[in-house]
Amino acid sequence: MIRNMKIYRVVLDTNILVAAGRSRKGASFALLQALRGRKFGLLASVPLFVEYEAVLKRLDQLEIGSRDAAMIDAFLDALALVVEPVHLHFLWRPQLRDPGDEMVLETALNGRADALVTFNVRDFSAAERFGMKVWTPGQFLQRLSKEID
Repeated sequence: MIRNMKIYRVVLDTNILVAAGRSRKGASFALLQALRGRKFGLLASVPLFVEYEAVLKRLDQLEIGSRDAAMIDAFLDALALVVEPVHLHFLWRPQLRDPGDEMVLETALNGRADALVTFNVRDFSAAERFGMKVWTPGQFLQRLSKEID
């Protein structure tokens, strides 16, 4: 029997990519594997993608994973192939305590994402005002596994 599976469209906070780069055992890495298998759609805006690059290329991040800038470029090139680009037509600032998180929320809102996935759920409490769901990587993985089962 084939069910009508929901394909979630989400925005990943940068901390998800950082965590996935640090460990292959956690939910963040499992989400990247699910993305590779096209189990969900990833949304990103240019500013958010630039942040992904800037953070992943920080010296401390490169050292932790024994990576170099070329490896990060290859990862981001592969990620760009599956990302649905989001154009920021509306800026909603300020909504959050951390100005660095504003572009994540703006990407989710402008892209009409189903959810925003982050480890910092409390930092995105303002998302509720817009009806935006905020999930941890573990919560999102559970939702994905229910859709696949």
